[in-house]
Amino acid sequence: MPLSPTAVAAARRAAVRALTAAALGAGVLAPATGAAAATPTGSLVLAGGAIAADNAQVYGAFVNLAGGASNARIGIITAASDVPANDPNASDPATCSNSVCNGAYYADLLRNTYHVADAQWIPIDLDHISNNAGSSVVNQINSLNGFFFGGGDQSRLVTTLLKSDNTDSPALAAIRARFNAGAVIMGTSAGTAIANGRDMVTGGESWDGLRYGSSTSISSSYPDDLSYRPEGGFNFFTSGLLDTHFAARGREGRITRLAADTGHTRAFGIDEDTALVVTNPGAANESDKVVGSHGVSVLDLRNATVGTSAGYWAVDNVRWSYLTSGDTYTPGTWTSTSAKPAYAPSGGTVGSRWTDVFSSPDSPTDHAYRMVTMATELVNAGRSTTQYGISYESGPTFEADLTKGTGYKAWKSGSAVSFANLTTHLYVY
Repeated sequence: MPLSPTAVAAARRAAVRALTAAALGAGVLAPATGAAAATPTGSLVLAGGAIAADNAQVYGAFVNLAGGASNARIGIITAASDVPANDPNASDPATCSNSVCNGAYYADLLRNTYHVADAQWIPIDLDHISNNAGSSVVNQINSLNGFFFGGGDQSRLVTTLLKSDNTDSPALAAIRARFNAGAVIMGTSAGTAIANGRDMVTGGESWDGLRYGSSTSISSSYPDDLSYRPEGGFNFFTSGLLDTHFAARGREGRITRLAADTGHTRAFGIDEDTALVVTNPGAANESDKVVGSHGVSVLDLRNATVGTSAGYWAVDNVRWSYLTSGDTYTPGTWTSTSAKPAYAPSGGTVGSRWTDVFSSPDSPTDHAYRMVTMATELVNAGRSTTQYGISYESGPTFEADLTKGTGYKAWKSGSAVSFANLTTHLYVY
């Protein structure tokens, strides 16, 4: 059973005190003893952020891939979080959000809610970058069979775990060796983004990406501009670009533009409280299964056409699939499968044009999951073949058209709706 908020806060206070004394006072944690439990192959659990503490589908998948609760020995990396000195709530374990506090939270959650054999913070953050070369930390990593990368800012993970020449630090090399030998890696938010291969997204909003394109630098003057890191992240996942908090923040436009700009033919957008469970990553038989409360978008740009509309960037013929819990995507064959019943309603039509289709942060109304909701309306409308919506922003206003074209299909079970190959066209309205 999940801990009550009071119990979580109390446990978090104790865990923070223990971690601070053991890790920061002594320099590093003492390495755990015992051999790591090997699994047949390394796996990934790529979460989209905002994972509820009681989401047993997501955390359970992670623990199971680490050999089950009795065998799971988890290392927690929260270097994507800022350091305690920059956290105004650092002294309050119930509201703090920093590398040490977040490490304590996840260790407590995994031990006391999911009952893993061990969960321990790996003491690397912006205050302790040199620990990435420490023998005690490397020994600690070598004793573990699962690794959890928390959220924050993926650039901090680059700073703390990669060398200046973009090669692995000893700590990251040890994590990679454990992964190659069968360990499971879970990430959430920035911890998922860092799993990317080349061209890792680092920021931006959909409208700005569609309007101005992508850049390899982050602009302090224009923080909504689409930016990316050409060298990528840690290269754990190579089947396409990755983006997180996806439908909640309307990131369909930004990842489509980044994929088109950088020559990628596939991108994955993972929703909040949801994860993509990847077995045999990078192999011909890789299988990607969705778990959690929302869905995962897969954008296929193999036949996409980039051009202009009214003098602005446009793209046509992007195939969008949206998979919900239990559905599977096979990268090797570019196919989506579902155990849900096939869904092809005979009646119903779509309503009027949608607005704020990219869930703009500037809109006075919260329109999370706007594009997915529009697509679901179209799927439910058996007599309609197309629907469209426009951006909240103007100058120009961008439009997203969705069409049930060649290869389109859908599935439904209860309130869960999945679909494959909705043809998507983004252009100026």
